Parts: sequence; structure tokens; C-alpha cells
Amino acid sequence: MVEVGEKAPEFELLDVDLKPRRLGDFLGKNKLVVLLTFPAAFSPVCTKELCTFRDRMSILNKANAEVVAISVDTPFTLKAFRDANRLNFTLLSDFNKEMITKYGVIHENLLGLKGVAKRAAFILGPDGVVLWKWVSDDPTVEPPYDEIVRLVDEFNRKLGLGK
Repeated sequence: MVEVGEKAPEFELLDVDLKPRRLGDFLGKNKLVVLLTFPAAFSPVCTKELCTFRDRMSILNKANAEVVAISVDTPFTLKAFRDANRLNFTLLSDFNKEMITKYGVIHENLLGLKGVAKRAAFILGPDGVVLWKWVSDDPTVEPPYDEIVRLVDEFNRKLGLGK
């Protein structure tokens, strides 16, 4: 599992427009990256989670943070999910389970589904170092939204970003 203080492993995944995107595409822009993994598009808790991030995007953008959310759903499913929920951040498909395996956030068996993402959140610095992480083995538990917003602001101040 990726730990705080380590460099986040690189990955290349397809976005909803079938464009390959690498972790490095989001790094080094004088801002933080909030990297999310979630079990399944259109499931109730995942929909609530990503809509909560959608509703906080203006705060996160002002705090110099970019949100990237990843699941093992196909790019086509993620595009429909994005459109249905008016999501305003990048969604990536880890259909082959490469990223979630590298990061150690894979459910080997969740209700009979093999290899879906655990619900997790990472805050990465512009250099890709993991500044904070949260991982839940319980797919019904949502991430600590207020803590993520607070930490993004705190890390920006500590690192002198975006000013």
C-alpha cells in the first residue's frame, strides 16, 4: 500500500473520452491533487461521494487542488455517470485494475465482485509525494470531506502553493 511520504506510483488510464491520462499530467502545476478511488459508478454511496466533491469543487479549486476520481468501471460507464451527475472533475477508468493494485486499494472480493476499488482518498503534492491518505475497507463509509478541504488549505499554506 502507498504510504504518506512516498512518491505516488505513476499510472496511465483512459479518461471518459478514451484519452490516455498519466498521473504526471496532473502534477507539477503549483497545486495539489486529490486522488480518489471508488467502488462503482451509479452505486448510491459513490454517487453521493462524487456529488459531494462536485459541490465542493469551487472551494477546492480556490485552494489550488485538482480532483481526479478513479474506478474500475469502463470509460463509457464513467462518461454516463459524469454526465448524469454533472461531475466537474476528471474521471479515469482502471478497468484492468493496475492503479488500484499498485496503490493497495483493491477489494479482492466485495459482495462477490472481484477486484473493485476500495473507497480511498490521497492528497498529493505537486511532486507526487503522498501528503495524506484515507482508505476504507467498508464501502459504505464516506471520506472525511471537511478534513480533506481543511488539509488541502493547510498543505497549500505549508508548501506556499498558488500564491
